[in-house]
Amino acid sequence: MLGTDKLPIEETLEDSPQTRSLLGVFEEDAAAISSYSNKLFHAMRRIYDAQNELSAATHLTSKLLKEYEKQRFPLGGDDEVMTSTLQQFSKVIDELSSCQAVLSTQLADAMMFSIGQFKERDLKEILTLKEVFQIASNDHDVAINRYSRLSKRRENEKTKFEATEDVYTARKKQHQTMMHYFCALNTIQYKKKIAILEPLLGYMQAQINFFKMGSENLNSQLEEFLSNISSSVQSVRREMDNDMENTQQTIQDMEAASEPLYLPDPDPKKLPVNRNLTRKAGYLNIRNKTGLVSSSWDRHYFFTQGGNLMSQARGDVAGGLVMDIDNCSVMAIDSEDRRYCLQITSFDGKKAVILQAESKKDCEEWISTINNISKRIYLTDNPEETAARVNQSALEAVTPSPSFQQRHESMRPGVPHARRTSSTGSIGSDSSALTALSLDSIVAPDTPIQFDIISPVIEDQAGQPRTPGQTGRRTNPFGESGEKSESEDSILHQLFIVRFLGSMEVKSDENTEVVYETMRQILAARAIHNIFRMTESHLLVTCDCLKLIDPQTQVTRLRFALANVIVYGTHQENKRLFGFVLRTAGGRAKGRPLSVCYILESNNEGEKICDSVGLAKQIALHAELDRKVLEKQKKKKKKKKK
Repeated sequence: MLGTDKLPIEETLEDSPQTRSLLGVFEEDAAAISSYSNKLFHAMRRIYDAQNELSAATHLTSKLLKEYEKQRFPLGGDDEVMTSTLQQFSKVIDELSSCQAVLSTQLADAMMFSIGQFKERDLKEILTLKEVFQIASNDHDVAINRYSRLSKRRENEKTKFEATEDVYTARKKQHQTMMHYFCALNTIQYKKKIAILEPLLGYMQAQINFFKMGSENLNSQLEEFLSNISSSVQSVRREMDNDMENTQQTIQDMEAASEPLYLPDPDPKKLPVNRNLTRKAGYLNIRNKTGLVSSSWDRHYFFTQGGNLMSQARGDVAGGLVMDIDNCSVMAIDSEDRRYCLQITSFDGKKAVILQAESKKDCEEWISTINNISKRIYLTDNPEETAARVNQSALEAVTPSPSFQQRHESMRPGVPHARRTSSTGSIGSDSSALTALSLDSIVAPDTPIQFDIISPVIEDQAGQPRTPGQTGRRTNPFGESGEKSESEDSILHQLFIVRFLGSMEVKSDENTEVVYETMRQILAARAIHNIFRMTESHLLVTCDCLKLIDPQTQVTRLRFALANVIVYGTHQENKRLFGFVLRTAGGRAKGRPLSVCYILESNNEGEKICDSVGLAKQIALHAELDRKVLEKQKKKKKKKKK
């Protein structure tokens, strides 16, 4: 006979909504089998109980066999074979419907015993395992919710140990119960055939014995048919025994292999983080706002589908879209009451989702997967190989710089840095001008990278001397400053929301290629060192300067004189990236002025920032020309007076 569809025992530990949905189909099929078996049992019971009504009972049995093809079993499997077999049985039983009563002892031994065992033992076992599985599943949900609510601030080792033990015990119990439940549901598909065919075979053999194999209704052709059915039943039984043996071995192997997976936070040495994933699925907690300051956490099954992040609650037929993660940004965050949290922000910055993973490994894998999807690696022919190659390229392009803090002792300790080594390639589209230039002529080897803003800083840090006692200046958002700012008379004030990615010294400031190469170096360094945190600021563009302002305190973090901004531009493909080269006036290296390239990320407004800076430079140029014309006119007037 043909094989039967099975529940995947290998996916019991993951316990995904798809597995639960498939389990529901098998449970419906078991209910249909139970219903049909009960009808068949009562029909055969009538044959056994009422010898005087044997003819009517035989006719009802034949009728039920004919109705098998109308039964809607969710798992059809070999329905055509079963239907044709039962149809032939029904014809034979119709021919024997006029026969007299059959010895009750033969009927009891050959017919009622098998179907009775299937009804009382096998079907009840399914119901019992179903109840035990429901209890284990509920206990696991309670344990995982208790573990997720562990406080981060007031971490109690005893409470954490008890919660971890509860999760381990509940998960192990659910896994083992679920595997045995799946095994029973798979086995019932074989027992269904045996429970239907074997009683019929016994009934026919009893009839043959009763009529002493010489009845005109029992010819040699019928004996050959029954022999074939007997062989089929034995074949199904052997197949069931082999499948049960393999299933039991699989359960034992999976129990041994799944032992470390029962812990919610496994040892990273035994299960290392895979940073080359372009698809991932699993349970996460999502934070939902319930009020202005209150929020709740819900546990859903999340999975990636192309460039989309999907979620599916238990019991749902299909998943729903959470957000588009193409060109999104993702970072690990510190939550007040939860551990292992990450935040995903859409490309336009209008939507943000906060999720909590079960472990640090799971959190890092989700961040790496979303980063790979954000770069659209999943569109390539071999996504995982491409992701591994990109990560390897980033590893070759950037190595840690142990001497950076020694070279910059005036900076705040603890700020992450990285050092680049000379490398080829580009994050954006390849530029023909960049291939003609040597990387060493653009960005010097062993150049340290600054990933964070050291705040507060002086406003005249960009090449202007500091006066004693000078500190960071607060920008009043209401314009009520006690001291008049030098940019208040500017006719241009444009504000943009940006995030500081990094800065590094460059050797050339003659064209925008140095901006593109600096973007590649800084983004590669952030990727390889897993630096996802970015300082958000307000970029104020005026006719005099560029300012990075703290959005909370309105304190100026950095100030750049507009005259010192030599080159600026946005990324050729990712229009959110904006960079500019600042030529400092207060230092020289090897006979040339020091130039520093700053890279910022905006909310898809890189070109607008470039246009604003260009407009500010034009206004400043015209103002300077007007000032020179006025000076010349003043000099002429003085000469005339003399």
